[in-house]
Amino acid sequence: MSVTSAPDAGIGSVRDGVFFTLPEALPRGRHGLSRDQVQEAQRERLLAAMTELLAARGYRGFGPGEVARRAGVSLAAFYECFENKDRCVFSGYDRFIEVLLARMTEVDLKGKDRAELARALIGAYLDTLQSDLVVARAYQVEIDALGPAARERRRESLNLFAAYIREVVDRSSTGGQAADDLPWTAYIGVVYAARQLASDALDAEAEPDLGALGADLHIWISDLFRPG
Repeated sequence: MSVTSAPDAGIGSVRDGVFFTLPEALPRGRHGLSRDQVQEAQRERLLAAMTELLAARGYRGFGPGEVARRAGVSLAAFYECFENKDRCVFSGYDRFIEVLLARMTEVDLKGKDRAELARALIGAYLDTLQSDLVVARAYQVEIDALGPAARERRRESLNLFAAYIREVVDRSSTGGQAADDLPWTAYIGVVYAARQLASDALDAEAEPDLGALGADLHIWISDLFRPG
């Protein structure tokens, strides 16, 4: 569902319940919601609307007023929730990373060797992107226009993903010891590769098949992470 009351041509809608949970438009007049509940609902609608505009138009293609109109709230409500447009965008990006990591931690790790673990975790990352291509396009492709601050956040998030994969692989090793034959570059390299290949696919195609990309990645991930 879209957060807008009148859909705009060419602007896709985020999927409810994947990265964002979209509340219904707030009732006019009296209602039983607290101020905090109202603001939280407005904030979620604003994040979803901003994400849709970012994916469709790029960072420079919209302003706070358009975000507020698409979300069905006032401009004053936008500034009650976010200091400025950049703060709104980065709040959306932080949610994106939070959900991706959560999906990776939900992977069933039992009975898998380290190659299978790496494949499963990268697969979870790609499957989550595939589940909402609007959000994926916004935060894998268009976020780069925010410059150094966006690049710093991206490095931090990719290092977080790589560190989690290494932790899982280490836990699966005998006695929980680190897999010494695998340098840090193996972990960060596979995460960067998956991220860049997914970003290029999202940038080049309206409906990329990230599952097929994952199948290709699995071939060399299996080789890279095979027991030494």
